[in-house]
Amino acid sequence: MGKEPKSKGTIRYSEAFKMEVVRELEQEDLSFEHVRRKYGIRGRETVQKWVRKYGNGSRGKVIRVEKPEEIDELKRLRERVRRLETALADSNVDLALERAYLKEACKRAGIEDVEEFKKKSDGPRRTKR
Repeated sequence: MGKEPKSKGTIRYSEAFKMEVVRELEQEDLSFEHVRRKYGIRGRETVQKWVRKYGNGSRGKVIRVEKPEEIDELKRLRERVRRLETALADSNVDLALERAYLKEACKRAGIEDVEEFKKKSDGPRRTKR
């Protein structure tokens, strides 16, 4: 028969090893790829994940620089979202009240099927000629 496939097996690294790799990378300002190759680490993003978890924050830090008008725009958009969410909540309350009023009115008028009443109250459908 043919060759049996090789087992890739999962490699587990100790916490101490991970922390040592990250310390070395940060202190000597090495590239992720250099450290990965040096220690034979297979995963392409493994070292970056370790740096995010065990690093001192000197690598991979994202700094966002904004102009004053961008900050104002963000505040304006957040305020608009807040107002729109409030308006949506108000309209949902209004709709719930309308449905409750309609249901109660139909009950008092002796109409059992509210949906059927709504269809009839729309009137006859008009068609174009």
